[in-house]
Amino acid sequence: MSLGNQRNEAEIYSDARRMFPHVRVKHGFEVAYYLFVKRACDISLSLLGILFLLPLFILVSVIIKLEDPKGSIFFKQIRIGKNEKLFTMYKFRSMITNAEQLLPELMHKNEVSGAMFKMKDDPRITIIGKVIRSTSIDELPQLWNVLKGEMSLVGPRPPLPYEVEQYSAYDKQRLLVTPGCTGIWQVSGRSSLGFHEMVELDIQYIRERSIWFDVKIIFKTVWMLFGSKHAF
Repeated sequence: MSLGNQRNEAEIYSDARRMFPHVRVKHGFEVAYYLFVKRACDISLSLLGILFLLPLFILVSVIIKLEDPKGSIFFKQIRIGKNEKLFTMYKFRSMITNAEQLLPELMHKNEVSGAMFKMKDDPRITIIGKVIRSTSIDELPQLWNVLKGEMSLVGPRPPLPYEVEQYSAYDKQRLLVTPGCTGIWQVSGRSSLGFHEMVELDIQYIRERSIWFDVKIIFKTVWMLFGSKHAF
């Protein structure tokens, strides 16, 4: 990460002090140091993860193709990142190919409140999709987003454009920082929590985030991957 990018985010925090008094704004040097170390960790760990998990990537890709030869291996979706910037997020495809077209028909079955959609027994999920979603393996291609700098290992989950259209100014505080593959929401109840609880947790993360806090969230995420009941 360049020092220019670090200064930019420091300026964002300064703006946040005026716009969003609920967020505690760190001093410029503290922000710059944290962002430098965080980006260095993101680059090194995402690169190591891609190399180490390459055999798993190949295995999952083959199984997805065997189940649905005509479908794509990866699912690409436009998400909203830091400062409401659009980017393409990657996942292993865990749903049928026309899943997004069927979403409007399922909105009345949404199991969480607020500006997001979650459904435990989603009929669009494939057989292999149920396995990779329950273990969060479907999220692993986001390591590429991390390497590119569009995401971080830890941060608020990047929302969909239609979700952000429903955000209040208060909700948009979660878009002040780089989104993450995992975060405080995922290790605090995940799908059993509603939208407003997620926003409050993200604001807490922005206020308290540090390298040590990020490390604790990563370890909690790894722990939850084994036998988690909240991963849908």
